[in-house]
Amino acid sequence: MILIGQYDSPFVRRVAVALQLYGVAYEHRPWSTFGDGDRIVAFNPLRRVPTLVLDDGEVLIESGAILDWLDGQAEESQALMPRSGVARRQMLKVCALATGLGDKAVSLVYERVLHETASPVWQARCETQIGAVLDALERDRTARTTPYWFGDAIGHGDIAVACVLRFLFEAHPGFLDATRWPALAAHAARCERLPAFQAVVQVFIPPR
Repeated sequence: MILIGQYDSPFVRRVAVALQLYGVAYEHRPWSTFGDGDRIVAFNPLRRVPTLVLDDGEVLIESGAILDWLDGQAEESQALMPRSGVARRQMLKVCALATGLGDKAVSLVYERVLHETASPVWQARCETQIGAVLDALERDRTARTTPYWFGDAIGHGDIAVACVLRFLFEAHPGFLDATRWPALAAHAARCERLPAFQAVVQVFIPPR
């Protein structure tokens, strides 16, 4: 099994953390979508990461689809996502908010790097969306008293939020205010202490 993509991507990292927690062995190819696009295209015509190449040669793309396949291989009691019902819908919502936040954070990076003059309107829109999602996640997490979002065991919601928060902190220094979102800051710190997170770390260095 081969995981393609760099760990500084919150989407690649959430897949890598899940692989660690599931105890699935894999080869890591830390290819960049910009610098290594010609290599990625042999597996994924979108030239996007994460891309997961299974042992039989089948290729899975997009983090949600990859994690859905991984969950299907796990015992129900060990799965990082509930199989059905309210619990599944609630965790999927947290994942959607986190990954949407990640998309906006990545868009802001591209806006800075790819355009000579960044659009103030686009930046303001992204920053407003990011702030609103952080507020919503903060309220949700504050209302819960369990070690992880939905109980005593870690799940995909926890992983997605933690990975995106680290990316936001590194890609946009100064934006993530721990005094405004203390429950999220505590949640991220708890996750980052876990061996599965520490095993797959790559500091994001904002390009100039």
